[in-house]
Amino acid sequence: MKYEESRRLSEEGSEERMAGLLGNAASRLRLRGASDEPVERMLARGTDRLFSCDSPLGEVYVGVSERGVRVVGKDASPKRFARRYRERFGRILSWGEDEHTRRLAQRVAGALAGEKIEVPMDLSGTTTFQRQVLEVVKGIPRGEVRPYAWVAREAGSPKASRAVGTVMATNPVPLLVPCHRVVRNDGTTGSYAFGAEEKVGLLEGEGVPVGELADAPYLATPTTGIFCHATCRNARRIKPENHRRFRSAKAAINAGFRPCKVCRPVVAG
Repeated sequence: MKYEESRRLSEEGSEERMAGLLGNAASRLRLRGASDEPVERMLARGTDRLFSCDSPLGEVYVGVSERGVRVVGKDASPKRFARRYRERFGRILSWGEDEHTRRLAQRVAGALAGEKIEVPMDLSGTTTFQRQVLEVVKGIPRGEVRPYAWVAREAGSPKASRAVGTVMATNPVPLLVPCHRVVRNDGTTGSYAFGAEEKVGLLEGEGVPVGELADAPYLATPTTGIFCHATCRNARRIKPENHRRFRSAKAAINAGFRPCKVCRPVVAG
């Protein structure tokens, strides 16, 4: 057996033994007739929680700390997901069977199904810039997209368009923070942690006309003299005969149109 494989199996065995010890300790601490709450609080301090739920991408695993959701991801097995979580955060994951985790799992499942539900997230493992970017992306409405340059400007770093792409690639909570709604500055969808095809599928499932965006990500109307991102809710009200399509915000401005005050398009630097 190769060294790396042997080491991996040893680590997995150690994690299982530790989880077993915690479980045994919990059962011994349960006094007859006593509430489980003190035990659950003790275990919460010693381990983070794991659960799985359905999503538009199929089953995903969710790692949760006391503060909220820390990681959402797909993996070959919960063991592999737990091992990657431990390597990243130095914390052991155990299946969340307590009432608090069950309630959180219901909220996450609802949010992933498209419901407007606020889910607590623990982004303590990210930098200030990363958190600013993720907070901006979190606010992009379902069925709309925004380019990297727009996210950079909204996050207070207008020249950091490329850095925004890096944040999207390492987003720890995809789907909850919808990085699939961030596209390239030319309107093409770009890459995605779960695959470019999956990104297209997610956007089309939300009603985004992906094919049209690649040709003209901005839409203007002569009736108001305003141009928008093509997926902006205001753009959807423009009658087809008044459509004026542009490949860039700069081209729309040069044609005499003003940027929408709702979607706030920005000229890419």
